[in-house]
Amino acid sequence: MKKYLFSSPRLGFRTWEDADLDTFSAMNADPEIMLFFEKILTREESKAKMDQMNQVFEKEGFCYFAVDYLQTGELVGTLGLNRKNFPASFTPCVDIGWRFDKKFWNQGLASEGAAACLDYAKKIGLKEVYSYASSANTASRRVMEKIGMWFLEEFEHQELLHCPQLQPFSVYKIVL
Repeated sequence: MKKYLFSSPRLGFRTWEDADLDTFSAMNADPEIMLFFEKILTREESKAKMDQMNQVFEKEGFCYFAVDYLQTGELVGTLGLNRKNFPASFTPCVDIGWRFDKKFWNQGLASEGAAACLDYAKKIGLKEVYSYASSANTASRRVMEKIGMWFLEEFEHQELLHCPQLQPFSVYKIVL
């Protein structure tokens, strides 16, 4: 049985393992899942992200976690926290973000998991959390609203100006 850092009724949150690579890299190579991201990722880039998140966890006590569906043990995707320092009116900040395999979409899992992650953020002493997505990403914006975040503003993501299809972005905030 896997050991989880924290959980929600249906999801378990943990650091990344080598066994996650096949599922995570398949997700990151799926154009539908990656529609609102800069680009699809190679297997090597996915592995680098997993390693990076484990390093972030060692340093910060949080990261974009690996998330399992507790009933089956399957990797659902990633959901968690990370520091953001790109040029914007709300940075530097801690961001909450998620990316799930599409077979787990439209089941309330992102909202459930994000609420559990915000509880974790509060327990480790964070005072506020932000989230942002392409304004066209209505599904992610809906999750932000469901977990009690409020809309701050739209902005041009300076590091993604080469992706005009993603602009503008919407940023949300919650005080813990």
